[in-house]
Amino acid sequence: MIKQITSHIMMVRPASFRYNAQTAENNFYQKVLEGLSDEDANKMAQEEFDSFVEKLRSEGINVYVFQDSSEPDTPDSVFPNNWVSFHDDGKIVMYPIYAENRRLERREEIFEILADDFGFKVEEIQDLTHFEDEGLFLEGTGSMILDRENKIAYAAISDRTDFHVLETFCDHLDYEAIAFTANQTVNGRRLPIYHTNVMMCLGTKFSVICMNSIDDPQDRKVVKNALKESGKKIIEITEDQNGHFAGNMLSVANEKGDEYCVMSSAAHKSLRTDQIEAIEKHAKIIHSSLDTIEALGGGSARCMMAEIFLPKQI
Repeated sequence: MIKQITSHIMMVRPASFRYNAQTAENNFYQKVLEGLSDEDANKMAQEEFDSFVEKLRSEGINVYVFQDSSEPDTPDSVFPNNWVSFHDDGKIVMYPIYAENRRLERREEIFEILADDFGFKVEEIQDLTHFEDEGLFLEGTGSMILDRENKIAYAAISDRTDFHVLETFCDHLDYEAIAFTANQTVNGRRLPIYHTNVMMCLGTKFSVICMNSIDDPQDRKVVKNALKESGKKIIEITEDQNGHFAGNMLSVANEKGDEYCVMSSAAHKSLRTDQIEAIEKHAKIIHSSLDTIEALGGGSARCMMAEIFLPKQI
């Protein structure tokens, strides 16, 4: 039986975290923090990272931490789910990345460590990075929200999420693509949200989603119907809450199989009581302060976790 959530999470501890001008071209969640040196930014990000990992592990979630190195220079390495995904049939998928300096984050030696040191079974590596040569991108489970049980890939099309690459992924892994456009208001203009996982997440029985970001009524109807038909309780958030990363959540399990919904403290603070109660009907909430990572990186809790669904070696 295919599972929607896992108790195994890969995370990368940053070595040179800072504001990345290359990603800021279309990530409108990033902010410049005046007066903060790159060294201090990285130190604060490491402290947030360590605290976050400790909270996950304290609940019985297996976190595999890989320390980044200062060379090559990878300011966004803390967000590994954009370059890799791990699947329960033993497949690993590597993805084409928009920002050139983010392509340096890919570390295939991690796959060997997961297999040799932790007993995960790797059957095949599906490499989609060649699409970078065509200027086409699909940034992993940032670009796609995977309903693994029902084999649906929800994807908001943007500069970083190309429909052709999405179709290629779906053909290779036998998923159905549900593509749409999700927007945010930037200086009075409606512009595409850079990653689907900023406005949507899936648990086993629920979905947190910013429906108001989907401007097209037909797109909204298709997404809503697909969620309902797959048995997901829809918990809507506002665009303002979306701006506080309330859509950037991830459902995970602990070793006992209990479900948790993981988010930042900023996201949690933005939620209404009724929304929190709706989530807690399905999952216990874990939240941790990620203020520096969110501001400079334009990503949050979900972006920091790459789920490992690989089977264990016998």
